[in-house]
Amino acid sequence: METACPQAASIGNTMDLATALGHALWMAFAMLWEILWPLILGFGLSAVVQAVVSKSEMTKLLPDDSAKSLAIACGLGAASSSCSYAAVALARSIFRKGANFTAAMAFQLASTNLVAELTIIIIVLMGWQFAAAEFLGGPLMVMLMAILFRKLVSPKLVAQARAQAERGLKGKMEGHAEMDMSVTEGSLWQRITSKDGFTATSHYFVMDWAAVWKDIAIGLLIAGALAAWVPPDFWQKFFLVSHPVAAKIWGPIVGPIVAILSFVCSVGNVPLAAVLWNGGISFGGVIAFIYADLLVLPIIDIYRKYYGWRVAGLIVAVFYVAMFVAALLVEFVFDAFGLIPSHRSAQVVEMSISFNYTTVLNMIFLAIAALLVLRFFKTGGPKMMAHMG
Repeated sequence: METACPQAASIGNTMDLATALGHALWMAFAMLWEILWPLILGFGLSAVVQAVVSKSEMTKLLPDDSAKSLAIACGLGAASSSCSYAAVALARSIFRKGANFTAAMAFQLASTNLVAELTIIIIVLMGWQFAAAEFLGGPLMVMLMAILFRKLVSPKLVAQARAQAERGLKGKMEGHAEMDMSVTEGSLWQRITSKDGFTATSHYFVMDWAAVWKDIAIGLLIAGALAAWVPPDFWQKFFLVSHPVAAKIWGPIVGPIVAILSFVCSVGNVPLAAVLWNGGISFGGVIAFIYADLLVLPIIDIYRKYYGWRVAGLIVAVFYVAMFVAALLVEFVFDAFGLIPSHRSAQVVEMSISFNYTTVLNMIFLAIAALLVLRFFKTGGPKMMAHMG
C-alpha cells in the first residue's frame, strides 16, 4: 500500500497535467476556429491591394516628414503586409533608397496597425469599438512619433543610421519585403481581374501567411494557456481593477511591456489582447498592447542590426512613449463619448464547434484559400518562397 500511494499520486498528477494541457490546446484551437475566416479574408484583401500597389514608388512618395508624406506613409503601410518583420525590413529598404527616416518609421507603424486583417479580427473577437480606437489612435501615434523624432533625431544621427543601414545586415523576411509583383498596367479592375493580378494576389497571400503563421500560432498558444490556466483574480490585481483611475494610467504603461515579453507580433497578438481585456486591463491598455508588436525583443535586436544601438534605443523609447500617449488619449476620448464596452465579454472561444455561421464562413474562405494556394504552386511560388529569408 505504501508504494501504491505514491504511484497513484504520480498517475493523478500526470493526468491533471494532461488535462490542463488539453484544455489550453483546445482553447487555442477554438480561438483559431473563431478567427480563421477573418484571417483569410484579411490576408486576401491585403494581397489584392499589394498586387496593384507598386513598392518601387514608395521612396519617391516619402521624401520628408511633412504631414503629406506621413499621410502617404500611413496609406502605403495600410496597403502592405501585416508581418511585423517584413514591415521593419521594408522600412529599412525604402530608407536606404532615399526615403525620409521618420516617414519610413511611419510606414512601419501603419503596416502593422492599420491593415485590413488586423481590423477584421479585432471586430470579430473584441468589437467595433476596439477597431475604431485602433484606427483613431494609429495616425495619432504616428503624429506623436514624428514630433518626438523632430526633437530628438539630428541630421548627424540620421546619417549614422543610414550608414549602418547601408551595411545591409540581415534581419528577417528580407526577401519578402523586397518582393514586388504588382501589376501596374490597365485600370484598377483590369489589374485585379487579370491573370497576372490573380497570380500576384496568390503569391502575396501565401507569402504573407508564411511570414506570420508562427506568430499567429505562438499567440494562440499563449492566449490559450493564459485563458485556461491564469485565474481571473490574478489579472484583476495585476491590472488594478479595484482602482479605476489608476487602472486607466497603468493599462497603457504595462500593455506594451506585456507585449515585449510575450514575443508575439503581427495579428497573432489579438487573441492575447482579448484574454487581457477579459482579465481586466483597461481599454487604453488593450490598444497600447496591440500597438506594441513592433517592440518585441527579436525586433528590437533587428533595429540594432539595421540602425545601430543608439538609434535602436531611440526608436524603442519614442515608439513606447507614442504608444502610451496615443492609447491614453484614445481611452479618454472613447470614455467621454461612452464608447468603451461596459462588459468584458470578448469572444475568445466557443465551448464547442457547431454548424453555425462561423463554420459556414470558415468552409467558404478555406475553399478560396485553397484556390489561391493552388495558383501559387502552379505559377512558381515555391521558388520565390525560397528567397523570403
